[in-house]
This record gives sequence, C-alpha cells and structure tokens, in this order.
Amino acid sequence: MPEPALPTVVPRPPAVAVLGVPLALTTYAGVLDWIDAAIAADSREYVCVAATHTVVACGEDPALRTAVLGSSLTVPDGMPLVWALKAFGHPLPDRVYGPELMARSCARAAERGIPVFLYGGRDRWALDRLVAQLTERFPGLPIAGTLQPRFRALSDTEAAAVAAEINASGAQIVWCGLGVPRQEQWMERLRPLLDAPVLIGVGAAFDFHAGLVPQAPPALQRLGLEWAFRLAQEPRRLWRRYAHHNPRFVLGFARQWLAERR
Repeated sequence: MPEPALPTVVPRPPAVAVLGVPLALTTYAGVLDWIDAAIAADSREYVCVAATHTVVACGEDPALRTAVLGSSLTVPDGMPLVWALKAFGHPLPDRVYGPELMARSCARAAERGIPVFLYGGRDRWALDRLVAQLTERFPGLPIAGTLQPRFRALSDTEAAAVAAEINASGAQIVWCGLGVPRQEQWMERLRPLLDAPVLIGVGAAFDFHAGLVPQAPPALQRLGLEWAFRLAQEPRRLWRRYAHHNPRFVLGFARQWLAERR
C-alpha cells in the first residue's frame, strides 16, 4: 500500500535575522500570494506576526523562541523592525501589520470563498462581535467556525478536541488571537493536528476589528509610536511590557548593528 503523500512545502521568501529572529523580506501582497499558494498546495504552515516585543521576548523565553523559529514565516509587524532591516541593508516598502494583514486576507477570502476560522477573543461576547464586524465589513466572508478558548494550556485531550472541531469546519485559514506568547505556542502545538493549510497569529487584531480597542492613528503608526498610543489606552496592562522590552530592543539592535559594521 503506498504511503500517503506528505504536504507540499511552499517556497518561502528570504529572511534576515534581527536579534536572532528571522524576519521575512516580504510585503502584504507577497504574504497574501504565499497564503494562496499554501492553500492551493494543501500545505501545512503557520505564520508569526512579530513586533519588537516578540523579538525581544524570544531572547528570554525559550518556548516562545522555539515556536517562532519553527514558523513558516515571521513577518515584521512593527516599524522599528522595518527600520532595523533597512539599517542592515534590506529596505522594505512597509511593515506587515497583523490587523491590516487580517483585513486584506479576509477581503480576499470573501471574494474567493475561502473559509476561515477564528480562535481566540477575550470572551464569547467579544468573539461574536468580531464575527459581526467582519461579516459586515466583508460581505460573503465564509466564517467556518469560532472558538473562544480557555485561558490556560490545553490538555492533550482538549487539544485533540479543538483540532477535531476546527478540522470538521473545513476552514482553510485559522486566525489565532491569543496574544504573545500563547498564540505562537498554540500554533506550534496544534499545527500537526490541523488540516487547515495556514494558521496565523495576530494578537490584538481581534480586539481592533471587533471595535473593542481603538487603533493608533496612521501618522503615529508610520512614526513607530503605536506602542505609545496603546500604552495610553491600557497603561496598567502594558507599561511593564514596554518599559522592559523597548530599551532592550534598542540595545540589542545597536549591538547587532555595530557587530555587522565591524
């Protein structure tokens, strides 16, 4: 009896490491076309969307680092990462911002009838609101299913049940909105169990698209100051993250830049 064919591995764009994390040299269009190719090939991929917080945290959290390094693509979500890549001789026209990537992908999915699954959300009400907002904004978007997860690690039995529910939905793209590091570790763990060709972790994009948390104005985003806007919105939750990770990113980038100059 012939063995079943292994999933095809879709060619990936080149990547350059920033603080030890390989970042894909690509654009929104490049990622969307890569997703289409993965679906067409019935491949098995997952995508991490990395801000500076993720890059720095990878140096401190071995489990997160393993999950991110195991991804098919890790795209530069933050403008400081785009500037770092430019400083290393790899200019990009723009970042690949998680919420914008999700919006553009959902628009394409609505046009082409690609079923998607939403896994995450702060509670059931928030997830239902996300569904309502996405289907209003992208008429015809086939949302194959949704699941609001437990806020703890899944047991093996629970992971198998989650995978079975997602597989039964027929989804081709699974959007995971658990936040760093939970979504990266969830994708790494569930990837072997899921039939959907593409999993994408987008963190706060669920809250943004549900209309629960405002996004920074475009001008602040272009200046790389989205973190300051988010800090002003949620100071008690985010101040430790930015106070810890932002200075470490600047220091780590300076060390890498100086080392490469030498």
